[in-house]
Amino acid sequence: MPSFDVVSEFDAHEASNAVDQANREVTTRFDFKGTGSTYVLEDHIISMTSQTDFQLKQMLDILRQKLAKRGIDVACIKEEDPEFSGSEARQKIVLRQGIETLLARDLVKKIKASKIKVQSAIQGEKLRVSGKKRDDLQSVIALLKDANIELPLQYENFRD
Repeated sequence: MPSFDVVSEFDAHEASNAVDQANREVTTRFDFKGTGSTYVLEDHIISMTSQTDFQLKQMLDILRQKLAKRGIDVACIKEEDPEFSGSEARQKIVLRQGIETLLARDLVKKIKASKIKVQSAIQGEKLRVSGKKRDDLQSVIALLKDANIELPLQYENFRD
């Protein structure tokens, strides 16, 4: 019985490389000289530190560029509100990975509402879709691509 998995993942090594490149660019740019602006990546959370809110916004743009160049979908980042204390501004960026249970339930509802003859099951942080016909599975992929979902989805482990 043909099946495939719907996942939301990114390459953690590429994310680390993107953060390193962003750090290198911030240290060499003239408008960031002497500001002590840095990026720190720990457990899929990027901490940005600078002096002003404007510099944090510029740093976020640099980070988005570097992530996109490394093949990481920018939709997987979630920005938290910036924090200001004295002469320092900090902001955390969360790199989201895996499909949350509520979103997985919504995806299952959309698949069932489409009346396509497939079965879908939530398995941890991914969604397994199986059916008798390969065409049905491909129409489910098209349905999920057209759905307005805030997370980037990948379709892997396609088996006949």
